[in-house]
This record gives sequence, structure tokens and C-alpha cells, in this order.
Amino acid sequence: MRPDFHPAYDHVVFRDRSGAASFLTRSTLAGRLPPDHPRVAWEDGRSYPVVDVDVTSASHPFWTGQGRVVDTEGRVQRFHRRYAALPQEGER
Repeated sequence: MRPDFHPAYDHVVFRDRSGAASFLTRSTLAGRLPPDHPRVAWEDGRSYPVVDVDVTSASHPFWTGQGRVVDTEGRVQRFHRRYAALPQEGER
């Protein structure tokens, strides 16, 4: 590899804001974080930079099975109410 060409690739902890999940992984984001960026102690006793994210697989409704069902019946009824007063194709 060419020196100073590839971004730094090191360990980072991604922490879910909405859940209690944290993931230790490697990322090129580690090279772009300032030296005074917050760090967190991990299970192995070492300290890693932490990045807070809004959604992970631990909190996303698709992966947790807590997805909401859309009220399609209400939408269909609203559509019929809205366009029922319009004249039909042969009635004009």
C-alpha cells in the first residue's frame, strides 16, 4: 500500500441512542475523529472512541419485529370519500 494514501482504519464503538446496544467494530471513521473525542471503556478493558448513532439493528422496527401496521382501510375510505363526488367518465 502507498503510505499516507489510505484512511486510518481502527476500532470504534458505535452506541445506539435509543437502545442499550453498543457495537465494537473497525471503521475509517476512527481516523477522522479529533484527539479529544469521547471514549468509552469496553469489556476487554481498553478504551475506544465512541460514536452515537440514532438507529441500529438493535432498535430498528424491521429487525426487532415491532413494526407498525399501516391503517390501509382508513386510507381507502378517505380516497373514496374524496373522489366519490367527482363525476364519472360517462357522466360528464
